[in-house]
Parts: sequence; structure tokens; C-alpha cells
Amino acid sequence: QVQLVESGGGLVQPGGSLRLSCAASGSIFSINRMRWYRQPPGKQRELVAVITGGGLINYADSVRGRFTISRDNAKNTVYLQMNSLKPEDTAVYYCNADIRTYTEAAWYDYWGQGTQVTVSS
Repeated sequence: QVQLVESGGGLVQPGGSLRLSCAASGSIFSINRMRWYRQPPGKQRELVAVITGGGLINYADSVRGRFTISRDNAKNTVYLQMNSLKPEDTAVYYCNADIRTYTEAAWYDYWGQGTQVTVSS
């Protein structure tokens, strides 16, 4: 069984910073793409950033230049450094990863439970 657990959310003032972490655990053979999504109140979930196993990165236009995604393959962990936060960044943030376990030949899509980020004065 694989679990993704996010941490690091909270309340921050506009212009502030937060760092989210997402650790994958379980019988993991390999992790390919790792992603951060967010779902603002009353809106659909949207892709924020993605990092491949080889380190290729892409961002949503709304966060490019303010957010930085990174990963530590030894720890099976992905991070999202969020700077210059705006009220419109308020959302539940979810991590997502393509994972292959030791017991399955296929790649499966796993999700974390989400962490709330609120940007408000």
C-alpha cells in the first residue's frame, strides 16, 4: 500500500511564504512524475507544478516565478516552495504521483489527502 502525506499548510499574510512537503511511503519501486494541484474554494482542481523523475519542471502561469517545485528521490518526497503569496493562492493543495510498487508491473496514480493554504491579512 502506498500513502502520500502532505504537510506545511497554514495561514499566511499576503507576500509571505510557505513550504509544502509530500512524502510517499510504502512498497515503492519507482516514482515518475510528481505534481502539486490545488483546489480553490468553489472552483475546480488545477495543476500547479510538475517535476519528472529526470528533473524536468513546468508551472502554471499563475505561479511561475513565485513557486518552486523540487524533489528528494532518496526520501520519496516532493516540495513546493511558495513565495510572494497572494489571496488568490488560497486553496487546498494536493500532491499527486505516478508510482510503481514492487508488487505491481503497472504505474498507478496516487493522491495525498490535501493541506489547506490560506493567504489572508
